[in-house]
Formats: sequence, C-alpha cells, structure tokens
Amino acid sequence: MNGTAQQGFGYRARRTFTRLLVFFLIIGLGGVVVFLLSQLNARTFTLAPVDGQLVVMKGRMAPMGAVPYRPGDPRLADAYAPIPLEGQDVMALTMNKYTERDEMDRALFPLLESLARPRINSEEPAKVEQGLYYLRRAEKLSGVTEEQRLTLQKLMTEVAFFQARQKLEDARRLVSDALVQLKLAAESQTRHARSAHQMLTVVTPPARELEEALRRAVHTLSGPQEVPQATPPAQPVQSPPPAPTPTSPEGAPEGASPTPPVDSGVDSGTTP
Repeated sequence: MNGTAQQGFGYRARRTFTRLLVFFLIIGLGGVVVFLLSQLNARTFTLAPVDGQLVVMKGRMAPMGAVPYRPGDPRLADAYAPIPLEGQDVMALTMNKYTERDEMDRALFPLLESLARPRINSEEPAKVEQGLYYLRRAEKLSGVTEEQRLTLQKLMTEVAFFQARQKLEDARRLVSDALVQLKLAAESQTRHARSAHQMLTVVTPPARELEEALRRAVHTLSGPQEVPQATPPAQPVQSPPPAPTPTSPEGAPEGASPTPPVDSGVDSGTTP
C-alpha cells in the first residue's frame, strides 16, 4: 500500500518536473527567437515619407518598430538627414527594407541625382547651390556602385564650371566696386585722398582690362557657341558654248570674199 503511494508520488513528481522543463524550454526558445528577431530588426533600414520629406528609419531593438536614424558621426548625420521630396515619386523606395546600409545608399543615390541634376544645369546661382548641396550628400554615401561614383564625378565636373563662372563674375564685381571706392576716396578731402589717387592711377588701366576680360569670359565665352555652317562647295564656272558663225544667203560665211567666176572660154549666149 505504501509502495504504491510512493510510486504514484514519484510518477507525479517526474511528470511535473518534465512539464516544468518543457515549459521553461519553450520560454527559453521563445526568448531566443525574440532576441534574434530584435537583432535582425535593429539592423534593418527603411525609408518613410514624413511631412514632405523622405526620412531614414532604423529598426529598434525589438521584433518590430523603427525610429528615425540618428547616427553619432556628423558626416553620416548629414548624409542621412531628411531629404525634401519636392514632388519626387518614392513609392518604390518606401516599400523596400534594407538589411545593409550600403544597399540603402545605392537606393538613395538616384533620388539625390534626380534632385541635383536639373539644378546644376540651371543658370541661377541659387539653384546651382542647391544642386551642389545634394551632390555633396550623395558624395557621403559610401555604399554606391562604381557606375554611380562615375556619374557623381561627372556631375561634380559640371558644377565646377558653374562655380568657376560665378567666381569670375564675383571677381569682376569686386574689381568694379574697388575702383568706385578708390575714386570716391581720391576725390574726398580725407588724409587718404593722395594715396587713393596714386592707387587709382596705377591700377585703373589693368583693372579695366581685367574687368572687360572677366565680363567677356562670363557673358560671352561661357554661353553656347555658334556652330559655323559649312559653306557649300563652289560650282565650277562653265564657259559659254561658241557662237555659231553667221552665213550669207548663198551659204558662204559672212565676211569672206566671194569666189570669182571661172572663165571657161565659152561666152554664153554668143556665137563666133
């Protein structure tokens, strides 16, 4: 009787222990799965439109959810700051998840390029500066492909031309303003009038030449060049055909002496 009771107690104890072991094992496996999912989500990047801007989102250390990406490196903070959409279609970008930052860099580059290209081709300095801003952001994306890097270099070359032209225009204005200020100082009654007059005498001729050269470079040489039209080849001059020689009514050429009649010795119409 006691043995049967002890055997039943031992069986129930083992069964309870087994159930507890399975329960904690399931809890442990569930915790491992949640931890792995959290790590995977923490390495995931997404892009979301927020208030007319494309915001880079980074997954939280949780199975789900994301927060705006705020890297500690200032260079990365500038690269992944919110991007103004300005009417760009970003539906394809927002529907994807990026498990690597390089993958997201390659996806962001076309958007930055499409924002920069029309601005750097503009003739307005303010728009060119905006285009340069987007190119500088694209330059900070380390995961772009080699083809994208070559495209970026080409766009930066275009910007270099516009920047150089703008600096030449700024230099022309500075030279012109300096001459005006020197003239005012030279005509004044201040203690610097004599020095200003001497400076004006020395720098005016080369400054005027430099100003004219800068104006020509910015407003003439930097504009679209006219393509000279090909001159059609000259047609060879053909000499007129020789005029026909006029003939007399009898068929003899005009101007030729008439042929004398031949004396045959027979007097026509007379008899000996």
